[in-house]
Amino acid sequence: MTEEEQVAGKGWAMLRREDLDRENKFVTLGEAIERFSRKRTLSGASGSSSSMAGVELQHPAHVDLSAAHSAPPRKKARAAALDFRNITPSTAGPPSPLPSPNGSPAQSAWPSAPPSGSSSPQPQAPFQPDLSLTTLMALPNLVSHFASLPPQLQSHVLLTLMRHSPLPVLRSLHSVLTPTLARDFLTQLPPELTSLVLSYLPSSALARASRVSRAWRAIIDSDAVLWCELLKHNHLWFGGGSEHAFADKVFTRRARMPPPPDALPLPHPYKLLFKTRHLTRTRWLENDPPPSLNFPAHGSAVVTCLLFSHNRIISASDDHSIHVYSPFTGHLLRSLDGHNGGVWALAATKNTLVSGSTDRTVRIWDLETGRCTHVFGGHTSTVRCLAIVKPVWVDVEVDEFTTRRERWPKRTLIVTGSRDHTLRVWKLPKEGDEEYKCFGADNGDDGDPSEEDVDDNPYHERLLEGHDHAVRALAARGRTLVSGSYDCTVRVWDIITGDCKWVLVGHTQKVYSVVMDHARGQVCSGSMDGTVRVWSLATGQCEHTLTGHTSLVGLLGLSSSHLVSAAADSTLRIWDAGCGQLMHTLAAHTGAITCFQHDEFKVLSGSDGTLKMWDVRKGTPVCDLLTGITGVWQVVFQGRWCVAASNKMDATYLDVWDFGRKGDTDEDWGMTGEGNMSDDSEDEEDEMAVEESMDQDDLPQSSSGQTPGVRGAAAWARAANPDTFAFGRGVPADTPTRSRTSRRR
Repeated sequence: MTEEEQVAGKGWAMLRREDLDRENKFVTLGEAIERFSRKRTLSGASGSSSSMAGVELQHPAHVDLSAAHSAPPRKKARAAALDFRNITPSTAGPPSPLPSPNGSPAQSAWPSAPPSGSSSPQPQAPFQPDLSLTTLMALPNLVSHFASLPPQLQSHVLLTLMRHSPLPVLRSLHSVLTPTLARDFLTQLPPELTSLVLSYLPSSALARASRVSRAWRAIIDSDAVLWCELLKHNHLWFGGGSEHAFADKVFTRRARMPPPPDALPLPHPYKLLFKTRHLTRTRWLENDPPPSLNFPAHGSAVVTCLLFSHNRIISASDDHSIHVYSPFTGHLLRSLDGHNGGVWALAATKNTLVSGSTDRTVRIWDLETGRCTHVFGGHTSTVRCLAIVKPVWVDVEVDEFTTRRERWPKRTLIVTGSRDHTLRVWKLPKEGDEEYKCFGADNGDDGDPSEEDVDDNPYHERLLEGHDHAVRALAARGRTLVSGSYDCTVRVWDIITGDCKWVLVGHTQKVYSVVMDHARGQVCSGSMDGTVRVWSLATGQCEHTLTGHTSLVGLLGLSSSHLVSAAADSTLRIWDAGCGQLMHTLAAHTGAITCFQHDEFKVLSGSDGTLKMWDVRKGTPVCDLLTGITGVWQVVFQGRWCVAASNKMDATYLDVWDFGRKGDTDEDWGMTGEGNMSDDSEDEEDEMAVEESMDQDDLPQSSSGQTPGVRGAAAWARAANPDTFAFGRGVPADTPTRSRTSRRR
């Protein structure tokens, strides 16, 4: 047993050396101290410890505790007070209070007794039981003296004491100091100050701080101001209402799903948006592209349309087929057969696909089963463009000074444009609706879908007439529809009433592309005359004419900050979407641009056997994703995925790139929130709930939506001469219109 353990005992047994083999006699600590004091008094002031030579201390098995705790006389305790008056602070820094881990063992706080039989003087005084007791009694005076010392001297005294303390004492001290000094300042500050403190941290530090505790994570994740400022500081805030639209969409989705029990608060949508945009910028632009998955598709036919929807690649071709592939393996999941001509228009929402063809029909497909559930006839020539229009909140003008928010359309619609000079509006069938197939829809029928009497079709809404030539492009949102035609005009329609609000005249040649900027109330059109015109939806006036291209502007794309135009002159031009100022000219291609897509970070463009990626803000090329090929038919990207359809050695291939990494989720990449140019990923359950609660006479309820953009589908080599090319196999380009009859199967 060590000396410390002996001192910490409950009582003491006093034995003479010659009595060690006899039956032990136990005495209390008070009796031992009293006997020792009497013997020391008799031995005189010499300080000799011979009177204790025959005394041993032993911890008893059973002790009278009441006697053991009796206090010694107060007179002795007072006499033992320590004096700090002669202590002077050291000018040098105090040595480390902690013992070296590899040094000699820590010294004991208690002096060791001299070896038995030793008569020579020792450096340390022998153990004196009354010393610790008298020091304990003098503790109040010791504390009083310590409190009167200046802070620097107090620190020196404490460090000196710690140097002479064993590890058990230091551990006890640490266990007391740690919780005393620990303060969770972040949770104790007002929210405004907390947000200000966190605003000085970079995103990497915030990520580490959120792992400190559940409280810190809840504070960081839910701070909308913090993530808003972080988006702006890192140049990830695009404006144009895109951030608010994303947040509304996330909140709408969460409102339908109860939070899981005992879960952390869900992060603010701005945090999700920051992660999505940060991943997009770093993985796409700042890293080397990943290897691609390459597989053949559609034989040697031209891929006219390409979509990426809900982890499915959907491609359409002029060989009459529509294929659905897995982006993970490249396996063919579905082959949608039924069209009798080339497929030149596609749009998808959730598990529903809408296609338009040179066979003059519009078909509705169930992507889960691959079945064609509906076939709409009525157009008398190629269905060249289409869009799915979902309910969204729009501002409706009541009078000159008043507007109100309404939700239009009341249910999801399909708008189709045809080479027969007309547009048609249809209801999109919902799950469980009665199937409908027009006359001549099946291959075995002897009939022409163009002879369909649309009045018998319960899904047909209205016919929009006014163009004098083929309708080449359209864009729609809410109750506004914009169409561009080969008659050199752009028309603005009210989908609900069918009225033509504006005829936008200014182009001198055919209009090939249109996009609608609902945030700014504008529509942009590209023409064979080499110009891009920006029109006001409110007044119908041309606000900007963007010049610079020297040939047909066949493709347009619009994001929050940028308008991008692609032309047959082998260049792409990036314009400021607000003022129409030219920002960059992308001029590394040597042939006509056949396809492109862009967002706020990058542009992907295909031409002359290469697929290039550009930095949209700098206007510089980043890399070539494809080289050494004959041509690029289509390109589309969404979130972490990029898909391109190309031709090589008279065969068509699909290339798939995955810019994500193991562990990434769709939410990390915003594939459940922002949507993309080619597909509207609005949640179908929300849409169904809204549609069931509203009819044409209801006032608006809630939620929001998006409209898919319209991208060019044809290969440029064929689209550049549209009047002489027969769109589809076995079906002439502009089939003469026949008189319609009331025949319906």
